[in-house]
Amino acid sequence: QVQLVESGGGLVQAGGSLRLSCAASGGTFSGYAMGWFRQAPGKEREFVAAVSWRGGSTYYAESVKGRFTISRDNAKNTVYLHMNSLKPEDTAVYYCAARFGIATIGVRDYNYWGQGTQVTVSS
Repeated sequence: QVQLVESGGGLVQAGGSLRLSCAASGGTFSGYAMGWFRQAPGKEREFVAAVSWRGGSTYYAESVKGRFTISRDNAKNTVYLHMNSLKPEDTAVYYCAARFGIATIGVRDYNYWGQGTQVTVSS
């Protein structure tokens, strides 16, 4: 059973940066694709970024492309989301998720989820 714990959220001004981390435990990290999703108040959870098990393939939502970077350190069982040039519309709870197999962008494709970390971007 994979367990995920996010950290690194907080309050930042527009144009600022944050780095989110997601630590995995409870099982092998091997073979798992990882994704970041977010959910703003009153909205559905949406895809942000995903990375393949070996880190060779990454995928991004159009709204964050060029500003966010997903990466992973398999030796530390940790995945990161580097967020630059943050905008107020990036404000949301950010969730880390895992699935065994290829990286995808669908919320329903992921079996394991963290509790989320709040990111608030002020204008």
